[in-house]
Order: sequence, then C-alpha cells, then structure tokens
Amino acid sequence: MTNELQTQIEAAAFRRLLQHLQAHTEVQNIDLMLVGDFCRNCLAKWYAAEAATLGEQVDYEAAREYVYGMPYSEWKQRYQQDATPEQLAAYAKKQEGKHEH
Repeated sequence: MTNELQTQIEAAAFRRLLQHLQAHTEVQNIDLMLVGDFCRNCLAKWYAAEAATLGEQVDYEAAREYVYGMPYSEWKQRYQQDATPEQLAAYAKKQEGKHEH
C-alpha cells in the first residue's frame, strides 16, 4: 500500500467517524469522555492542530463546525443535555486518576 493510498483511506475513515457522530447526537460528549477519553471538541482541536503542522490555519470554531456538521452553538442548543451528577462524578474521578500517574 502506498502512503498516498493509506492517507486516503485514513481520511475516508475519519469522515465516516464524523458522519457517525453527527448521526448519533444522542451520544453526548460526556459519554465519549467517560468511555473513550475524547469527545467531539477533542477531534476539533486535533483537526486544527494537525492543520497547523501542515501550515494551514484552521480556526478552532471552524474545526468544531466541521466536526459537528453545524455551528457548535446550534448543536449545543439542539442536542446537548446537561450531564448527570453521576456522569460528572465519574468524570472527576477519571481526571483524578490521570494526575496520579
């Protein structure tokens, strides 16, 4: 496999991941953070950072719009739910564990 083909496959897989996340708005960012230790906002930050390493300036809000498939403010209004006390406690515990290593 050539590097170019591998890059094309990786890009296509990333686009499918975004489509999947955009289709499953019931999956909240807190859910992703608890299970996978990343969320849609992380993907946007990674996208903007990787663009910068290639000399392309991508604003964080533009990256979030790309990841969410709409402006973040619109996604938040339509789909974001308040985290439950249990979710917040689990997230805090997870963060504590990161600092112990």
